[in-house]
Amino acid sequence: MRTFNSRPTGELLTELLAVCAVPAWATAVAAGRPYPSKDAALAAADSAARQLSWAEVLQGLSAHPRIGERAAGDSHEAAWSRREQSAAAASADEVTRAALVEANRAYEQRFGHVFLIFASGRSQAEILAAARERLGHDEPAEHAIVADELRKIALLRLERLLGS
Repeated sequence: MRTFNSRPTGELLTELLAVCAVPAWATAVAAGRPYPSKDAALAAADSAARQLSWAEVLQGLSAHPRIGERAAGDSHEAAWSRREQSAAAASADEVTRAALVEANRAYEQRFGHVFLIFASGRSQAEILAAARERLGHDEPAEHAIVADELRKIALLRLERLLGS
């Protein structure tokens, strides 16, 4: 925690924006320093994520590739995305991959943004089932789910950042 707490604010904000591409969230987490423990930092990040407006959630979504697509680049964010989706990608057959591409397209057409899911530990079949289920949601229900998925991803990534 000492490194996280003593990091220059500008550098820390850059790292936090790779965790969750919402400036208000990154600023809130950085402003809460010094944290006495990893758990305290994660609790503050969780609280800040729960306060995001829908516009801020959309801002965070803009940094996420479509599920099943490999994030390009060598940034922390791209590496985390590849890691989070790697088990799912390894578990998919061609039929499931094609169905997921179609589900992504249908989801984006219905809701106007990428399908976001906390992919760590899930197979592509599980992700596909979730996408199909979520296509039946109304917008308010789906907004709540997307905001929570973004929050879970941010917390996982922050935990990795704090551990590095």
